Amino acid sequence: MSLSADALYKMSDVELLAAYVEARRQFEEKKFARDTHRARLEWIKAKMFISSSGGVTERNMAIDVSEEIARKGQELREMARNLDLLKVDVDVIAIVIRSRSASASTGVQDEDPSEGDHPEREGPSGSSD
Repeated sequence: MSLSADALYKMSDVELLAAYVEARRQFEEKKFARDTHRARLEWIKAKMFISSSGGVTERNMAIDVSEEIARKGQELREMARNLDLLKVDVDVIAIVIRSRSASASTGVQDEDPSEGDHPEREGPSGSSD
């Protein structure tokens, strides 16, 4: 996605929410793919451990020096990096949404005290007993 913060801030509310939903969807899909890849890698390691001979140390060393395991581990690290970058996009969109809602809520508060009939604002002299 990689939209700039300025571009996000200039989007309409509907576009911004749509961008957020899309970014979250992509994040969850990539997270699922990473977790699936991680589980497959662990399964391959376990299968390799069971099928090899020798003691625990020799089996673990055979797994550590396996070229296939190393390649799959690198793929997993790349997937994790891409997932982290996508999470940054999601977080930036969420920050823009929060800043808009914060500015909207302060705008509403500024317009509210038109009547002056709020008991908490009258103080002790405004109480009628």
